[in-house]
Amino acid sequence: MRFAPFLPNPRRRCRLLLLTLNPSFLAMPPAAAHLATASDPDEDLCSGGAAAEEAAPPSPSPVPPPPVSAEERVERAWAHWRRLGSPKLVVAPMVDNSELPFRMLCRRYGATAAYTPMLHSRIFSENEKHRSMEFTTCKEDRPLFVQFCANDPDILLQAAKIVEPYCDYVDINFGCPQRIARRGNYGAFLMDNLPLVKSLVQNLSANLYVPVSCKIRIFPRLEDTLAYAKMLEEAGASLVAVHGRTRDEKDGKKFRADWDAIKAVKDALRIPVLANGNIRHLDDVKDCLEHTGADGVLSAETLLENPALFAGFRTKEWKEDGDEDEVSGLDQADLVIEYLKLCEQYPVPWRMVRSHVHKMLGDWFKVHPEVREELNKQSKLTFEWLHDMVKRLKDLGGGIPLYRNKDALQTTSNGLAASNA
Repeated sequence: MRFAPFLPNPRRRCRLLLLTLNPSFLAMPPAAAHLATASDPDEDLCSGGAAAEEAAPPSPSPVPPPPVSAEERVERAWAHWRRLGSPKLVVAPMVDNSELPFRMLCRRYGATAAYTPMLHSRIFSENEKHRSMEFTTCKEDRPLFVQFCANDPDILLQAAKIVEPYCDYVDINFGCPQRIARRGNYGAFLMDNLPLVKSLVQNLSANLYVPVSCKIRIFPRLEDTLAYAKMLEEAGASLVAVHGRTRDEKDGKKFRADWDAIKAVKDALRIPVLANGNIRHLDDVKDCLEHTGADGVLSAETLLENPALFAGFRTKEWKEDGDEDEVSGLDQADLVIEYLKLCEQYPVPWRMVRSHVHKMLGDWFKVHPEVREELNKQSKLTFEWLHDMVKRLKDLGGGIPLYRNKDALQTTSNGLAASNA
């Protein structure tokens, strides 16, 4: 954002971005601007923030970039990746969960890039209120992938043009396996219509200055996966993130991600490839990068429970007997407090806040289920109530620390640095 460097207050930057994406923001009464709904307080923004100020919107994108050869496209893909610092530790896209304050918390604890939640391209391009509610960012929120689901090349391009000034990649979701994606004909269900997949990538690549990335799942047959990935590269993708599970393998705890398939994709493509799946702690990051040769890893579910994963912290669940892990002095309640403070800076709907509190304090709620019930009964949340709830949990005792092996962390960090060189 052109105006961000001159604004020291991150809350102000965030709200100015809302204004830029939605010029009618100032004309709305506060309730309308925040999409407040009397029927469900969880849809309200968690903080009103300061008064919005006028800001010049970014200049519209210039004419489409001139076409380039396949070789030039590959060279540009790597040049862009290196300009970003070759980020290896990436927050995966998560619906309603990889929003700005959570991304900033993960960045504070080692994440070097992040995806937005999946955004619906048609709703995003048509609905100003939706845009102002579901997409926020700030100067420090980089490198950033903005992810869309889509099945219409022109609508996707319209949505992508809106976010192009604020991100480092526009990402297309070809990996969502949920029923809503089947009904909407997007995500992993476009694997049944590869000509449409190709047209979505080609249209973005030909008309955006920011690179296009794709997040995919694998086919049951490796040869189909490789043909799919090569098609995406030929269509203009500058990066592919591979979730090593098929469309039908939805349960990450039941089905292990296939790192061999990810390695095969990495060996077959000439552009950066990211690996997604089986990342529970920092040792998994090192093992995955070594096994697959990928240029970075994505983590999703584990980060929701432990946003400090990329800084070498792990939950008790992944502390094996005989490990030399030490109690770190940090616990998930501390992370919740940090997250709540970030939400005060960067307002998001209360439903997102509630979800993160449940995820991060899940182990604590097993010890004190009565506190979880109080949270569930609280129809209208406030920061004061949530801070008090966390304090009560700590006072009740039975808290579960996060662990950290400093020697292993140093070894892993050295390995990541060496692979970045």
